[in-house]
Amino acid sequence: MVPGTKNLKCGAGLNGWNSCNLHKRRLQPGSLLRNPPAQAGPLLGRFLSAERPDLHRLSQGIVAHSGVIWPWSKEAVKSRLKREEKRNQPMCGNGSSGNPNSTAWSPGFVGEVSKLALMVVLVIAITLGNLLSLLVFLCLKPFRTSQGYLKASLALADLAVGLIIVPYSVYREANGLFFGTKQQETGPSDQLACLLTGPIFAGCTFVSISTIFLLSLERSVAVLQPLQRKRVITKRRTLWLILVSWALSFSLAVIPLLSAPDITLQYSPCNKMCSYSFPPDKLPEPRWNVMLLYPVFDFSLLSGTFAINAVTFTTLHRYCKMRKQLGEEQLSSSRLSFSDITAAKTIGILTFAFSVSFIPIAVFVVGSVAGHQWCQFSFYAFWILTSNSCWNVAIYSVWDPKFRQGLRELFTKPVLTAATLPPSCSLEVHGSAPAYVADLKQMFCPDRI
Repeated sequence: MVPGTKNLKCGAGLNGWNSCNLHKRRLQPGSLLRNPPAQAGPLLGRFLSAERPDLHRLSQGIVAHSGVIWPWSKEAVKSRLKREEKRNQPMCGNGSSGNPNSTAWSPGFVGEVSKLALMVVLVIAITLGNLLSLLVFLCLKPFRTSQGYLKASLALADLAVGLIIVPYSVYREANGLFFGTKQQETGPSDQLACLLTGPIFAGCTFVSISTIFLLSLERSVAVLQPLQRKRVITKRRTLWLILVSWALSFSLAVIPLLSAPDITLQYSPCNKMCSYSFPPDKLPEPRWNVMLLYPVFDFSLLSGTFAINAVTFTTLHRYCKMRKQLGEEQLSSSRLSFSDITAAKTIGILTFAFSVSFIPIAVFVVGSVAGHQWCQFSFYAFWILTSNSCWNVAIYSVWDPKFRQGLRELFTKPVLTAATLPPSCSLEVHGSAPAYVADLKQMFCPDRI
């Protein structure tokens, strides 16, 4: 007798799965158990974990992808599994019918191809967009400021998503489509890839929100204290803050793996990414709450960012109102440039865009910790957040005229020869180190330059 099943008596044996008498109620083979007790979980869970390990048991019964409570009959369970597999997981060349074209162009297969095409488009958009951003912020001298280095850090985190995270998902999905589902079985190389890509994706997400927070803080100081911002905001301090944010973000990314051994990184066929997963045959445990650290950290920074932006925009509104009433001559001592105002608005839009893209993944994480499995929703949640990596360059291009001017200079600036260069520029151009290396030296050793 299995522990905890004294109230569960099966007429054809415990492993027969034919008919059971549960609390004096006769359940015929194939009947649905709408409200199964806690004792029923381990019994049906054993069978499902053997037949389909990807089915997760929730806190109150056994639930499939679509929320269907499975029947008690073993034959009925197998039949339902086959129907779900045909309906939800059609693959090229893996159909059970005699006609191979019946599954090759089924709606499920077309949907998988569309998702793969979306991933390829994201790889191109994220990579090209953030490479252009890095070139503008690091290669053009007007952008080599504290704000420019923070935006370069943000572009670097997004570029890592486009070069590492999304291409691996494209590789796994392409193997599944062209070589069948057996090619998606995990091996040592796949486990190692997930062990790398999972924390990188989480770490880059934390870097993005922490950098947006620092950008908002930098703009707030520039607006509230325009005369002291050069003394408060220095390149050296900015660089150290960037390094700290990267170190802290990737430390947070590996905390679940170190604090809860049963939390692993696996490639999910639902969200098409390597993500943190819980054991399928266990109820939610208190130590799984460590995953809530992610939404708590991000929402804390987002709340602080919105508060800082609110103060900044209130000050900008009051300044613009006073400028209309008094004129620019009387405000010359605390005058804000058009570039400062535009930069503050751009960062506000960045904050709003990241918040919109992060809310679905936060809801999914909370639901997963509570024991829910939202397969279809997880795909949209993860890939909306991933698409945010190509939004920033679009926001810069639309809202920041200075960035657009930088793009034009990047592609139209003529190459200067030694004869046309002034003497003050000869060392910077013909020296052994590029211009941005001199800026880094100035940050760490300002007295030696």
